Order: sequence, then structure tokens, then C-alpha cells
Amino acid sequence: MDFRLTADQSALVEALDKLAARFEAKPTAFRGFALVSHELEEELAEGEYFDIAQVPELGALSAAMAVERLARLPCTAEIALSLLVRPQLSGEWPRPLAVVEDGRPGRFVASAGTILVIEGGDVGLVRPAAEEVQPVESLFAYPMGRLRDGTRATPLSADEAANIGKWLRVALAAEASGLLQAAVASAVEHLTVRKQFGRPLGTFQALRHRMAECAVLAGGVRWLALKAADTQDPGDAALAALHAQESATRIIYDVHQMLGAMGMTLEHPLHLWTYRLKAILSELGGRGGQARAVAAQCFGET
Repeated sequence: MDFRLTADQSALVEALDKLAARFEAKPTAFRGFALVSHELEEELAEGEYFDIAQVPELGALSAAMAVERLARLPCTAEIALSLLVRPQLSGEWPRPLAVVEDGRPGRFVASAGTILVIEGGDVGLVRPAAEEVQPVESLFAYPMGRLRDGTRATPLSADEAANIGKWLRVALAAEASGLLQAAVASAVEHLTVRKQFGRPLGTFQALRHRMAECAVLAGGVRWLALKAADTQDPGDAALAALHAQESATRIIYDVHQMLGAMGMTLEHPLHLWTYRLKAILSELGGRGGQARAVAAQCFGET
């Protein structure tokens, strides 16, 4: 894997950084869970960022880089599926996209233009009418919704379903990567400014070691996600998603421990990343589902 950015990728990263800079502010008056930015979504649509994967000079790797960068923002919008999964769908399927697994509530379902319905190993597509979806109250830092019973989906073939499953895992890993890096950065900032016994918390060796381990795990998630987007290999995608969900479990625990009681309040923005990660932890079958996918794709076991 070549770690050097092409000229087009460098230009994209610069443009994304400029766009993201306008949404980096952590709100001080916000006391909710899901901080949704319709302005960010509109800016991305107007700039045609959702078409990155279909540009020959950029492709899926650049799209994954964009997902990872934008996931670091304290606000959220439906980005990952539109950038990485929607280009794999045949025909015109409107965004935003959402996923419903076995009838459970999913992220962005209530506002979705297209819903991927997963029932066991089957995958179908739905363009939901307004009366077919409903919002669901949740502690997750995403707007959650439910697809009403009886909604009929257009089934995908086995090959199409397998391909969509692969890209769902790439999207999960890329989004989790950005969230993990932002959560670690938020904890590091707290440890730098918060003092105990007359010195910053970040100077205590035990805390520094734990944060270093978190940084290593988050970095591993990022590189596995980018590798999967680059190789487009089902085994790489399964490994990336598994490592993302495994690492998120550990990192969420550690960063909230680093902040103590402050990490359990809505005053601190940490939950804007960690509670989005908590929603991702159970997706696509959770860690057990990813482990089975790794066994099947990498070792030929069923």
C-alpha cells in the first residue's frame, strides 16, 4: 500500500480540512445527544463530495479518507453510506441512506431516502414513504428511526448482497476510525489542561501509557479501513470492521475513565463521539458477526 497521497488526493484533503474547519466548534449550549448538522450535509451535496468514489482520479480510497475526516467533527450527518455504499447500488437510489437490521432501529432511518433492509443473509432496498418510518428516542448520538412492519423491499441477488455487505463494513470501519481519533484527541486535551496534585493529569505515567495504547488502536483502525477501501477485498473489509468494533469497546471505556465524572456529563462533548461509537458497536452483527466474516473470508471457514 502506497502511503503517499496523489496530487488529487492532497487537493481533496485540503478542501475537506477547509470545509471541516467551519464545523469544528464544540457547542457550549448544546445539552442533547444527537448533534445533527443539516448545513454540513448541504455543503457536501453542493460541493459534490458524495460523488468522490466515482471520480477515477479519487475512487473508494479517497472516499474512505473523506468519511474518516468528517467523522471527527462533533456534529454528524449521513456521510459514510452515501460515499461508500451508494456508488455500489444499481440504478438511482436517493440519499440519505440508512440500514435496518432484522427490524431493529437504525441510524438516519427516519429521514432516509433509501433504506438497506438486512434480514439474516438477505439484503433488500426500500424507498420509504413518510408514513413507513418513524423516529425513535435514543441515547445514541445519532438520529435513530424505525421502519414500520410490512414495508416491502426490493431484494438484491446473492452477489449484490455480498458486495453491499463488504462496503458496509468498509464504511463502518472508516467512520469508526474518525470517531475514535476524535475521542482520543478530546481525552488528551482534557488530560493536558486538567490538573490534580498541582500538575496536569497528562503527566502521570499510568494515564499516558493507557492513552498511548488507545492511540495505537485508533491508528490501526484507520489503516485497516483505508487498506480495505483500497484493495476492495472482502477479507480486508471484515478485518477492518472487526478491529474497529473491538478497539472501540476498549477505547470508549478508557477515554471516559480519563475524564472521570466530567465524561458522564452532557457539558463535555466526548459523548458526541463515544455515543456514536456505541451505536456502531452492534451493527452488522457486532463483533461476533465480524469474526464470522473474517473466518469465512480469510480462512474459508463457515
